Amino acid sequence: MDWPIRYADLEPWYSYVEKFVGICGDRDGIENLPDSEVMPGFALNCVEKHIQEANHRRYQLQRRVIIGRCAHLTQPQDIHLQQGRGQCQNRTLCERGCPYGGYFSSVSSTIPWANKTGNLTLIPNAVVHSIIYDDTLGKATGVRVFDAMTNQSTEYHAKIIFVNAATLNTNLILLNSTSGRFPKGLGNDHDILGHYIAFHNYRGNVSAIHEDYKDQYYYGRRPTQVFIPSFRNVFKKETDFQGGYMSYYVAYRPGWHKGYGRQGIGEDLKTAISDPGTWQIAMGMQGETIPVYQNHVRLSDKLNDQWGIPQLVTAIGYTANDDKMVEDFIKQGVEMMETAGCKVTAAYDNHQAPGLDIHEMGGVRMGHDPKTSMLNSWNQLHQCKNVFVTDGACMTSVGNQNPSLTFMALTARAANHAVSELKNKKL
Repeated sequence: MDWPIRYADLEPWYSYVEKFVGICGDRDGIENLPDSEVMPGFALNCVEKHIQEANHRRYQLQRRVIIGRCAHLTQPQDIHLQQGRGQCQNRTLCERGCPYGGYFSSVSSTIPWANKTGNLTLIPNAVVHSIIYDDTLGKATGVRVFDAMTNQSTEYHAKIIFVNAATLNTNLILLNSTSGRFPKGLGNDHDILGHYIAFHNYRGNVSAIHEDYKDQYYYGRRPTQVFIPSFRNVFKKETDFQGGYMSYYVAYRPGWHKGYGRQGIGEDLKTAISDPGTWQIAMGMQGETIPVYQNHVRLSDKLNDQWGIPQLVTAIGYTANDDKMVEDFIKQGVEMMETAGCKVTAAYDNHQAPGLDIHEMGGVRMGHDPKTSMLNSWNQLHQCKNVFVTDGACMTSVGNQNPSLTFMALTARAANHAVSELKNKKL
């Protein structure tokens, strides 16, 4: 299904977000992975660069190997210093919450920035039950929440509501927001809500070793990997599957593992730990899954949580299209490793279930027609214009790139539109 917007609609908002968030990487000039507003990117180590050069020689511009772009401050700009953030320290402890603010997060960046306005109220321990819809007014009037500690129910009222609870929980909240007008969930007139869930396919894996460069090493723990943007079905369909996949790899020397957990003491143990060992390469895929109606989430009619909210049932699986994509990645991944003189030690489909990785999307998708989509081109519910959905749930299709930047660009664009509509008394 067609998106109701085009890249030109989002391009200025990508730049707006990138400058605020802080993106590092290179300007690569790749048409299907447009350049970002970037500060200097991280460097490839010697084996990663060897693989890059070998594949560039073989495939020329058909397969580009680049450093992954990521939301880490390699060279903080004034806007980042104003946020109170500092430079990335190459610790790769980002998931613990970076005390330097080197990695972008709401905790280090957007919440403190919003707090400076004096207009932010944070309500901790708030479990959202549903959105309140007024049948008489024909719009949403607020949100019903439970306090997770006291179980007390409270209603908060607002003129505009943004639902950004992460894809699956956003679907749950809307499905649970029933009223006389919307008995099947807020804005759900055509049983579209909760359907067309899509995600990224990480089933393909290739492992290899490289016997050279044993006199070289690297420093720090770089927080990103080497990317190979999609080269399948980019400008036309050229395979027996739809969509494409991005590949990524990292080269490392795992010598310290040789001493980890081993008994011993003294020189022998020290030598085992300090020996870097042979270079190893781990390669994976991030494949596009095609949205299908059958991949859906729904509310359980039997199980509720402690606040009376129905639990979410997920009915999501792979298709034959995904299987073909995995097969192609494994074949091409082996070829790219062997092109660089690497010895492939494993190439396999891990058959992991959907949801065991990241990037769930869809269920509240954008579109032109209310009969086939939930949101308009401004991320407003077709049937309830003062409710906006701008997280992964809004995605019409998923592509194969990391999607968080798109979520943020859509959110900034929609927030700007909401303010304008409110000022013009249209909301």
